[in-house]
Amino acid sequence: MAPSKSGDFRVASDRPDMVCVSGTLNFATAENALMAMRKAFANNDRHTLDLAGVDSCDSAGLACVLAALSEADQGGRRVLVQHVPAGMQALARVCGVESLLH
Repeated sequence: MAPSKSGDFRVASDRPDMVCVSGTLNFATAENALMAMRKAFANNDRHTLDLAGVDSCDSAGLACVLAALSEADQGGRRVLVQHVPAGMQALARVCGVESLLH
């Protein structure tokens, strides 16, 4: 997943128990994406984060995902992460945080 300078993302919580993220997670979108994930996880019935639709991610996008997971954990909720794109996994491995995505 090569980082891009801009891009669109979507955070959807219309599936039961799931928050789905798609599009680009990078420096340009990370702040808004984190706010959208916070809002989606504010409803305590969401326990799964599906990243299948993420097509591009940089370190800011990874930090955004990790922050959302950390905040859910601090709120007493364990969130299962599904379909982590290979590029995000590789970036997490290089940063030494891969275990936080499982």
